[in-house]
Amino acid sequence: MNIVVGITGGIAAYKAVAVVRQLVLAGHDVHVVPTEAALRFVGRPTLEAISRNPVHTELYEGVAEVRHVAIGQAADLIVIAPATANSIAKLAAGLADDLLGNTVLASRAPLVIAPAMHTEMWEHAATRANIALLRERGVTVVGPAEGQLTGTDRGAGRLEEPEVIVEAALARVSAARATGDLAGRRVVVSAGGTREPLDPVRFLGNRSSGKQGIAIAEAARARGAEVTLVAANLEVPRPEGCDVREVSTALELQRELVDAAAGADVVVMAAAVADYRPAAVSEQKIKKDASDSGLTLELVRNPDILAGLGAAPHDGTLLVGFAAETESDEERLLELGRGKRRAKGADLLVVNRVGWSEGFAADDNRVVVIGPDDAVVTQAHGSKASVADAILDVVVSKLNPAAHAARTPEGTTS
Repeated sequence: MNIVVGITGGIAAYKAVAVVRQLVLAGHDVHVVPTEAALRFVGRPTLEAISRNPVHTELYEGVAEVRHVAIGQAADLIVIAPATANSIAKLAAGLADDLLGNTVLASRAPLVIAPAMHTEMWEHAATRANIALLRERGVTVVGPAEGQLTGTDRGAGRLEEPEVIVEAALARVSAARATGDLAGRRVVVSAGGTREPLDPVRFLGNRSSGKQGIAIAEAARARGAEVTLVAANLEVPRPEGCDVREVSTALELQRELVDAAAGADVVVMAAAVADYRPAAVSEQKIKKDASDSGLTLELVRNPDILAGLGAAPHDGTLLVGFAAETESDEERLLELGRGKRRAKGADLLVVNRVGWSEGFAADDNRVVVIGPDDAVVTQAHGSKASVADAILDVVVSKLNPAAHAARTPEGTTS
């Protein structure tokens, strides 16, 4: 996700560094927008190093790119931590006299604030009225906690711990997505890796665990979709609430997927499918012989399931393919993905690099999604659950472009 973290001028601003770090480590693209007062407590170099993005504060910088509204328009989530009494009052009044205020007003993304101030300020009637007004507008308020404040003071007003803020902020997005942007849609997902038998005990296969496909199926179900999962030799639990069809070989996967895809709104081919299978399968275990110098296997090509779906008429069905590549060069990786998308007729192609220690069976993933015009429409890295939601965000934007355009600025990617 594209997350904006606003930081306002209070002593608790030092804790915002941990908020930014946790969001970055979770795989999100984090842009920090501090107020001038916040930079008196936390330096710009620290925020840029932790967020891995430039930090902007000036309202009149980047005018040519309309930065004062573009940052907010591109955000999937805005978190303000700490939110001082002054910043809360400005939010309630809708003031936009700095970059952070403009960013909030220019965004339709969920807003989460974490107040931090002295107890007397938190309990003041003006602050309480401002908080009530923001909650009425749908703002999520996290905390404040009770405990040690500046100096010897204790009481309500302490900034919540970073992990609590991050958890609440991400839960706010999950709740927004769960309202059903895929409600009424039929989504078919393939997951896992096919196995081609050599004999009763051996097979040709791959190292795919099915974790990414499962994450996509679960995320689609949470968004209200009716989900069919074609599962090939999964090494993880099957998701609840999905129609699960178990398969093993590429030919079995093809048969079930083509059947399930009929009338589907979205087909996501996340399974790793064997390109070849043995020409003949032995009914008995293949024995080694002391006189043999080796074993020769004849392989024949399996059908290209994604290309078959892409070549067939599929108006009304958004076809999403996956391409696992070992190419280390970024530009070359993208070119391979673009060529594969065109060759297979997919509407979207998710490209991810795999290797001995990345991609397959890992808990995290890094992907690039290529669109119909060969442009990169989004990039995502982090947990496979967060990557799944990033992919489905693109899917939703293609299924309902008018609604997506209302919250995404021209020239940016979601």
